[in-house]
Amino acid sequence: MKFSSILFDLDGTLLKTADDLGAALNFVLRQYNKPEVSAQLYTPEASNGTKGLLQLGFGESFEQYDFEQLKGQFLTHYANNIACHTDYFDEVVKTLTFLTDNNIPWGIVTNKPEFLTTPLLKHFPLLENCHAVVSGDTVGVAKPNPKPMFHAFDEMKQRADGTISDTIHDNMIPEHCLYVGDAQRDIAAGQNAGMKTVAALYGYIEPDEDVAGWCADFDMETFSELLRFF
Repeated sequence: MKFSSILFDLDGTLLKTADDLGAALNFVLRQYNKPEVSAQLYTPEASNGTKGLLQLGFGESFEQYDFEQLKGQFLTHYANNIACHTDYFDEVVKTLTFLTDNNIPWGIVTNKPEFLTTPLLKHFPLLENCHAVVSGDTVGVAKPNPKPMFHAFDEMKQRADGTISDTIHDNMIPEHCLYVGDAQRDIAAGQNAGMKTVAALYGYIEPDEDVAGWCADFDMETFSELLRFF
């Protein structure tokens, strides 16, 4: 089956953000004289957001602290250092350039809040210029709720109007759209929106995670494997 459009998760799918997130975590841990966490441990936790990372770092003592205070310290440091170590995953630039050059609509749906998504994408103009960007707070709910998916799809289709053939534009329906992500919530979000899903096996996945249990339609070890769908 060939697809007419594609949507992506951001962290752990398009961008390697773990080291900047890990740096923010370790900054907070240092404020409380806690031992820092290695990249081996924080990388697979990176897709679970601020709370997941702080729980990892503080361990059993996490409940003893004011989460909102920890969260504020984490997000402030991360926002001020948002792209010091972040870069594309291998083959992302080549693959997204192919999609762009061939007028295949693509966009981003992330649970990252807009106040972090927008400044991050400014460091990566290829991503900033896609057909749609929907953050975790754009529509008031986040993945796995399908509402962000539909919002991104509608925006992507609207922006693609006039840049692709009428036949392809008319064929742009959620059932002909792929959603690619590295977490179970990503696959669930795509399924809830009636899209086909791709599990990014190279992403931020716990070693003991039952990825087969996500029931994604496809999986991929490298980003350029997506080209087989187009």
